[in-house]
Amino acid sequence: MTSLITAPDGRARCAWVGDDPEYVRYHDEEWGRALHGDRPLFEKMALEGFQAGLSWITILRKRPRFREVFAGFDIETVAEFDESDVERLMGDAGIIRNRAKVLATIGNAQIVRTMPDGELDRLMWSFAPHPSGARPKSLSDVPPVTPESTAMSKELRRRGFRFVGPTTMYALMQSSGMVDDHVEGCWRS
Repeated sequence: MTSLITAPDGRARCAWVGDDPEYVRYHDEEWGRALHGDRPLFEKMALEGFQAGLSWITILRKRPRFREVFAGFDIETVAEFDESDVERLMGDAGIIRNRAKVLATIGNAQIVRTMPDGELDRLMWSFAPHPSGARPKSLSDVPPVTPESTAMSKELRRRGFRFVGPTTMYALMQSSGMVDDHVEGCWRS
């Protein structure tokens, strides 16, 4: 499998992007850029949890609706969701209708709500490895799990968070810029 593709705009990108315009935009504007703040990281955690077992493009296409039905991932609001909200969400074809993932998102919001402001950000970023400056040479050099993502998952689970397995947390680390997995030669730096 090739690790880079050259798009019609002449830019070399990580090959996982393909030619889907939403993936191109996501790769160029979001993936691998440092993301901070409890609310943005809570949203990322929730969406990565919903992605488990599915493709990320599915989540990206549904993200506007997720944001709408989860009140912009406002932690206080989501933490107050009740059974009627769960039923409302389970009836919404615009999102992934998985009861366990919906309940985990609400439960995770309840946990974050008890944390001091900024603690989720500090906690998650405490697991970011020291930047090496070296990028993966190929997509096959990108691991699905790392010791850091495993440690993050373990700590989050210890605190009661759900749908935060090591692979899911590594995807979060990649997407939120805690690690730089743009392959060597990708225009994004």
